[in-house]
This record gives sequence, C-alpha cells and structure tokens, in this order.
Amino acid sequence: MTYLFAALLGIVQGLTEFLPVSSTAHLLLGEKLLGFQDPMGAFTVMIQLGSILAIVWLYRVKILHVLASLPSDPDAQRFAGALVIAVIPALVAGALLSSFVKSVLYETPAVYAVTFIAGGIVMLLVERFRPAPDVLNAERTPPARALGVGLCQMLAIVPGVSRSGATIVGGMLMGLDRPAAAEFSFFLAIPTMVAAFGHDLLGVRHSLTPEHAVEIGIGFITAFIASLLIVRPFLAFVSRAGFAPFAWYRIAVGLVIVAALAGGWR
Repeated sequence: MTYLFAALLGIVQGLTEFLPVSSTAHLLLGEKLLGFQDPMGAFTVMIQLGSILAIVWLYRVKILHVLASLPSDPDAQRFAGALVIAVIPALVAGALLSSFVKSVLYETPAVYAVTFIAGGIVMLLVERFRPAPDVLNAERTPPARALGVGLCQMLAIVPGVSRSGATIVGGMLMGLDRPAAAEFSFFLAIPTMVAAFGHDLLGVRHSLTPEHAVEIGIGFITAFIASLLIVRPFLAFVSRAGFAPFAWYRIAVGLVIVAALAGGWR
C-alpha cells in the first residue's frame, strides 16, 4: 500500500505542479488523507525533481537554443534576463520565510482553505477585468513585466496559492495573453524549482535513507510522467476555455476543506 500511495502522490504532484491549483497543498492534503509518512518532507522534495525534469525535457529544444544563442542573440539575452529578474523575488522570499512557512503554514489546513478560495476568486476577477493582452509570445516578455510576474510568484510561498497560478495570473495582469502567461510560468518554474529543490534537499538530506528509496523512485517516475502528459493539453485547454474552470475548482476544494474543518477534521 505504501508503494501505491507513493505512485498516487507522484501522479498528484505531476498533474498539479503546472496547473494553477497548488501542487504543495494537494500533496500535503493527500499525505494527510492517506496517512503517508514523509519524514522531514524528503519524499515531497525528491518527487518535485520529476516535474522539473519533465518541463526541461518538453522545452529542451527552446532551452538549448536560448543557451546557445546567449553570446550573440539580443532576443535570447532579453529572455534570459527577464527570467533572472522574475526569479529574484521568490528567492528572497524563500530565504527569509521558508522556515516559518514549513513549520507553521504547512501544518495549518485552514490556510489552504483560505488561499484556495481567495485564489479562485482572484482568478475569476482577472479573467474578467484583465487588460487587453499585447504580449503574445513568452520570449518577448519585457523586463518590467517579468518583475511584476516575479513579485506575484512571491505569494506562492504560502501553501494553496499555487506557484503556477500566481505567475499565470501575474502574467495576465502584466498584459500577456493566456498561452504566453502559462508558457512564461513554465520557463520561470525551472530556475525557481531548481533553487527550491536545492535548498530543501540540504534540509532533508539526512532523511534520504535506503528504506525510502523505492517510495521516492516510484513517486519520482510517476511525477515525471504525469507532468510530461499534462503540459501540452493544459496549454491547449486554456487557449480555448481560459482559467475559469480552475478557479471554480479551487473555490470548491476550499469550501470542502472548510466543511471538513468545521466537522472536526484536523
């Protein structure tokens, strides 16, 4: 059963990491519901690497092109610069607040309820009242707008906010159209998640014991596969339907958590 739970949690991680629904909150809730033991969060940290590698693989051609063109191509230099600018706020927030967030907010399901509902409402409002998009390509995101996306990403340190949701909503507020905002979010995920993974790995390295290796391996593989399969359909879906379905999903999950807490669940 432990291996089955590891596979299920890996799938949850992979499916929710790049959707605007908060993979962290889904994993924490899933672990509580399944009674899955994750000493020091080692399992959660390691399976996130599967999602990172999936997005790198999906965009490998574009990533290699940008890296190869950096010395001579102004467009590649601007795009790389925009990503650097956008990732800085999250790095600062993580360095200052990660201990408090993990020791307090991660253990408070009421926080998930509030952030799920508030995030869904914000998403609906942005869908309705956002400025007319004038950036149709993620690679052409201006530095000032990239900074705006990065400041929104800072909020994702709170469980339930969703890193993907915060950056996509931020991108739409900054004038990116839906697919461009989602794609910029995916690219920004790479340095952000690599930095977070490196930081968290240092904290859990002593919990990476051989007896948990199989669980971690199963979760890693299923997270990689699920992330690989979800990104392209997600982009196609939001191009057609927008983000309102995800907003309503967030509100519904938040209300379920509220009801569960009112009923005595902890």
